[in-house]
Amino acid sequence: MPCRTYRVLTGLMLCWLLAGMNAGTVNAEAAMQGRDGSLSVQSGDAAGSYAPALTAKNAAQRLDEAAEALYGYVLEGDVVKARQESGKVSQIFVSSSFEGLTSVEGINALSDVIIDLKAALAAAQVDPEKWEAAAAKLRLAANSLNHPRQPMWLQYYKLIREDLNDMERSAAANDLKSWQAALERLQSRYDNIRPAIIISRPPETVNAFDSWLSYAAGIPSASQPVGRARLLEIISYGQDAARVLFGKERDEPALSLPLASKEYGIWGMLVAMFILSSLLYAGYRKYRGESQEWKPV
Repeated sequence: MPCRTYRVLTGLMLCWLLAGMNAGTVNAEAAMQGRDGSLSVQSGDAAGSYAPALTAKNAAQRLDEAAEALYGYVLEGDVVKARQESGKVSQIFVSSSFEGLTSVEGINALSDVIIDLKAALAAAQVDPEKWEAAAAKLRLAANSLNHPRQPMWLQYYKLIREDLNDMERSAAANDLKSWQAALERLQSRYDNIRPAIIISRPPETVNAFDSWLSYAAGIPSASQPVGRARLLEIISYGQDAARVLFGKERDEPALSLPLASKEYGIWGMLVAMFILSSLLYAGYRKYRGESQEWKPV
């Protein structure tokens, strides 16, 4: 009897141990399934929240759109929205790569424009003109990045050429005061588009025009007077540099004012005009006399 009881108790203990082991296995599998499920959900969330990086072209397009919107807010005088949009511009610039669209110099120029704009908008003193100038620079720069073949800054060629023509007139008259005034206008316009030019033009092309501007600006304060012929030569260099900068052909009409001959000067032109006027007047008198002699019947 005791032996039989011992066997029964031993069997019950074995069953209890086996049941406990099975329960542990089931719990472990359930726990693993729960972990796997949570990982898969987390992986799914991570995959869902992961946004593929923007291509350089898409980033340039977004930057162009944001810069255009910001420029509109500045013109409207909406400082709050302009500052919000400037933050968006900064975020696009920081999180994007523009490799293949511009050079290192172009990226640096764009960065400087954004920094200047944010500084202007963050200033305590309200300065709408400064805001508009900074926003215009950004708009031109972003447009140049997004439209490298036909950027908006090319429209400035007519204005730049007019300033060069004014300098040419001043050189012909040897008027350094007018030369300086025309050069300052040209410099102001060029400063507005220079970052955009750096983005879409080779560095050597930009450096060539920069060097010419620097040299021309030093002419009025030169230690020795610069003659008329030399001034005209300097203008010729500037016109060539501008044509290369804007991608214009050499034989394209420059609409420059015809200059008086160096040998005869202004008096030669006056004499020629007097002779031409005399010939025209004589021809008119002859025509009128013949008309009066002929009378209809």
